[in-house]
Parts: sequence; C-alpha cells; structure tokens
Amino acid sequence: MPETLYPTLRDRLQEERDRLHDQLRQMGIGSGGKLDFDDGFADSGQVTAERGEVEALGGTLLETLGETEDALQKFDAGTYGRCESCGNQIAEARLEAMPAARLCINCASSRR
Repeated sequence: MPETLYPTLRDRLQEERDRLHDQLRQMGIGSGGKLDFDDGFADSGQVTAERGEVEALGGTLLETLGETEDALQKFDAGTYGRCESCGNQIAEARLEAMPAARLCINCASSRR
C-alpha cells in the first residue's frame, strides 16, 4: 500500500472522530455514553420512545467512535492497514471506502 495514502486516511479518521464527538455532544450524550439530559431528574429510568431512539443512535455513534479511535491508535502503533484476523495487508480500495476497517475483504466476507 502506498504510504502516501496513510496521511489522507489518518486525516479522514481524525475528522470523523471530531464529527462523532460533536454529534454525541449535541444529542446530550456525555463521556462514557452517559445521557447528560438525565441530570436533574428524580427518575432517570423513565423510558420514552424518543429516549429509546436517542439511546439507540447514541450507541451506534459510540461504537463507530470506538472503531475510529482504535484505527487511530493503530496508526500510532504502526499496525494500521493490517487485518486483525489473518494479518495480511488490507487492500487500498477497502481502506479508502472504510478507513477504520479491521478486516481484509476475505476475512470480512467469511464472517458473514
């Protein structure tokens, strides 16, 4: 894989991380997935349909954030672009489409 592609992918991952942090903050989801809009209520366990939707979306965003941060840590460790399953290099096209990809296309396909 061309090393010149890595800085571009790192920039994309950093932008995605920042975007996810902003989106979670706007939704009222603080660090650790805590719902900040629960503060000040006697019964924070009350569940409404809207709250359930916010929690579901927040969970998805937190998962994506975790994958993005893991990919950035791999950059720092020098292991970015390696499949976590087989250890082979992940194809450039896959990383361009999914910069936080953990698996090569062969391993990802075999898990389905």
